[in-house]
Amino acid sequence: MRCLLSIDWDYFIKTPQDYLNSYIECQKSIHDLWYKRYFKLKVRGIDIKDLFKLDDYTVFWDKLKEKFRIGRNTRMIVSDSHKLSYNIAQRAKCKEVYLFDSHADLGYGGLASLEFEISCANWLGKLFIDGLIHKAYIIYSPNTYEDKDFFRQQNEKFDIEYLNIEDLDDGVEMSNIHIARSGTWTPPWYDGDFMSFLKYTELDYKVVDMKERIFDVDNLTLADMINYLFA
Repeated sequence: MRCLLSIDWDYFIKTPQDYLNSYIECQKSIHDLWYKRYFKLKVRGIDIKDLFKLDDYTVFWDKLKEKFRIGRNTRMIVSDSHKLSYNIAQRAKCKEVYLFDSHADLGYGGLASLEFEISCANWLGKLFIDGLIHKAYIIYSPNTYEDKDFFRQQNEKFDIEYLNIEDLDDGVEMSNIHIARSGTWTPPWYDGDFMSFLKYTELDYKVVDMKERIFDVDNLTLADMINYLFA
């Protein structure tokens, strides 16, 4: 039995509910939109950084390694988009997925949402509907705004369990790990922490389709500000 451990960086970030809209994952939403938000709030006297909170992630891997068998044979990939989990599970022939996330990624809009192309919002549901996996364990972030009842149709059709980290079985071997930064929804000023989070794995990893982000609001020109405001 090959298992995929899939982790979204937003698992650790408390995000205002207003920022949890659906966006297309592209350079504008991953990078430019954060500057636009910053400047729009600044004119109202609000610092955008005060609206987000990063939870302590330093003991997370210790907990996982107590539960799972993670070692030298475990392959780890890091990307920006979470939809890459579909491809990883498909190529590695993983039959079970353990998801740590603020979102279930089962498709928003019932089973009909699985008729669309693979995206960060439906990749887990697509793995089920395409017959690639037979079981998923979803461990919601304490910061989530979701509830398992949002996915009644998927829960009735597929084998899905919603658990806390303490409820996981011991000794499950993870053949593959995927960690998604999800930059459209996670602030760039936490990217340094994200890199530290990766170091805590003590594993070698491959980075796929993830560009470095620099959030430097103090050294922008007027032209930069205008461009970002109209992004």
